[in-house]
Amino acid sequence: MSKELKLAAPGKELGGSLSNIETAKNYVVQRSLLRSVFIVVTCTAAMIVNVFNTTSVSISLPTIEKDLAIEEDKLQWLVSAYFLSSSCLLLYSGRLADLYGRKKAFMIGTLCQATFSLGCGFAQDGVTLAVLRGFQGLGGAATIPSSLGILAHAFPPSRARSIAFATFAAGAPVGSAFGMIIGGVLTELTSTRWRSIFYLATATSALIGVSGLISFDADVSSSELVKRVDWIGASLVTIGLVLIVFVLGQGENASDGWKTPYIIALLVVGVIMVALFLVWEWKLERIIDEDPSRATSMWTPPPLMRLSLWTRAKGRMTVIFVIAFLNWGAFSGWSFWVQLYYQNYLLLTAVESMVRFIPMLVVGCLCNFFVAMVVAKLPLVIIIVTGSLLMATATILFAVIDPSVTYWAFGFPSTVLIILGADIVYSSGTIFLARTSLPHEHSVAGALFQTMTQIGATFGLTVSTIVFSTVVDRESAKLGVNVNSSGTNAPMSAQLVGYKDAQWTSAAFALMGALLAVLFLRSVGIAGHQKVIRHFDSD
Repeated sequence: MSKELKLAAPGKELGGSLSNIETAKNYVVQRSLLRSVFIVVTCTAAMIVNVFNTTSVSISLPTIEKDLAIEEDKLQWLVSAYFLSSSCLLLYSGRLADLYGRKKAFMIGTLCQATFSLGCGFAQDGVTLAVLRGFQGLGGAATIPSSLGILAHAFPPSRARSIAFATFAAGAPVGSAFGMIIGGVLTELTSTRWRSIFYLATATSALIGVSGLISFDADVSSSELVKRVDWIGASLVTIGLVLIVFVLGQGENASDGWKTPYIIALLVVGVIMVALFLVWEWKLERIIDEDPSRATSMWTPPPLMRLSLWTRAKGRMTVIFVIAFLNWGAFSGWSFWVQLYYQNYLLLTAVESMVRFIPMLVVGCLCNFFVAMVVAKLPLVIIIVTGSLLMATATILFAVIDPSVTYWAFGFPSTVLIILGADIVYSSGTIFLARTSLPHEHSVAGALFQTMTQIGATFGLTVSTIVFSTVVDRESAKLGVNVNSSGTNAPMSAQLVGYKDAQWTSAAFALMGALLAVLFLRSVGIAGHQKVIRHFDSD
């Protein structure tokens, strides 16, 4: 029978490793439009819940602190525990999803999130809650890379793929806004207060799991001949990332700051572990490429992550990863300091602050249609530069804000631009990944992209925090005030300068992303689908 597919030129979409017939067989799946819609909605909902699990808890930390009598210096672990497990296990989870089935990985992830979210809702002390949060994060580590793989497999290069990835990308910033808004409302207005956040996450994760079970296509066996996991590489990269992310989050709060001995030691060990991982992966890839039969050996499994993945499209894959790192550093910095500006400087309540983030939800939902239209018409460099500059403009608006003027002059346009820019960069980046990576590594590529955004968010927040603290200390000293360790006695004028300079730092991250795109992505061309029709005959 004859089947017709819209595919890009031979060998470009999938790295040239598969024939066109094999590519067609991977993508030809008969399903209804409604089922396709549910696939996209389910994956997007998983992204929203993953981000919601972080921002909703962040906004409710003061209430949790009082209810469970948690010491202030340990409070951050309620957020960090989830982030550590969800971000540091992404690459490992993506590899397992590619090998043993993305649908299976997704279902396990949603079950994990639902189970431990419910446990968090019943926690009676801070230690228990932090431990459960760590296990809850395992669900996000499984669902996000598998979702990217599911979408890449379910939709061939076409307008449908552009819409699918743009919608999924909107889930990250929308989830951030949703978490801040709903988290604040539930914490203040429900009888169960902060526990309501976890009950909502439980119910939503369960529904997502049911939807995925019904709508997702059956798993397709990996095209790799040897289906084995590189446990040595997985251990090295996981331990290394855990240590690095821990240091980035804890360094500023340690007893002697970044000079604290254990902070320095853990950072060095973390960097060494990641370096060893890269050397090990390079060695495995080289051995197997020279002699594929050695992949059957216990000590030479297929690499967890082929380093050649970074060199795809003449090294532009690396540029995309770095741009994602920088832009998410800008986005996380903007989100964090805007919340503090509203609540600590303008002295707004949580609900009053969250109302100001509502435009993020609206724009985030509408943005995917815009991205789907332009990604097939404009070169990637224009899209990435535009998104990065929009994010830079959003942060600059808060860097020059006049607190005495209306929200509509600075706050509103900044909120609209930050979500628009973030969505454009994320969706176009994931579409480029799906085009460039091989079918059996879609989840690994997606996991790597997500890891870079997560670490970039932590790094951006760390750098902007250092800037804020330094500026507040300097400005306070000018006024003759010695700031305490928590900074609560700093003059309001000094805090305002700190907030502004922290936003200038975030702007620098976004501008560096735009500069990299201008320098290295000019010849990439259009990242979205290309209208090339090819025919395939199969029995």
